[in-house]
Amino acid sequence: MKIERANSSHLSDLVLLFDAYRVFYKQPSNFEAARKFLAERMLKEDSVVFMAVGDDGQALGFTQLYPSFSSVSLQNTFILNDLFVHPSARNQGVGQALMEHAKEFARDTGGKGLTLETAVDNPAQRLYKRLGWKKDVDVNHYTWKA
Repeated sequence: MKIERANSSHLSDLVLLFDAYRVFYKQPSNFEAARKFLAERMLKEDSVVFMAVGDDGQALGFTQLYPSFSSVSLQNTFILNDLFVHPSARNQGVGQALMEHAKEFARDTGGKGLTLETAVDNPAQRLYKRLGWKKDVDVNHYTWKA
């Protein structure tokens, strides 16, 4: 397995994973909307996507990072907004490899770190804890929805 930064040549494989990810979060399947959304992210370069690719060339999973900034620390940071491993590739180290690669990318770009948000019942929380991620207890996060 290798981790690659996704580009437009990966779009077809990435759309399949991204659509499955959205369905996991109870959204209707929509390949065309997924393709448009990802293509726009790539065109505008406003996210970074890493894909795990098996030795056979099969797309196994992905993570998508969105850049942000910390005014207090005067550093960039990344929001790890998406992490998905195809069900057939789970429990094989794919999620861990993607997360470790994201951490390395954040470090290499001078980032303060990574932040992620997940559903309270997401079983991937075991992975996050095992990899040293800490649940935020020092600050409250609030959301406003339009």
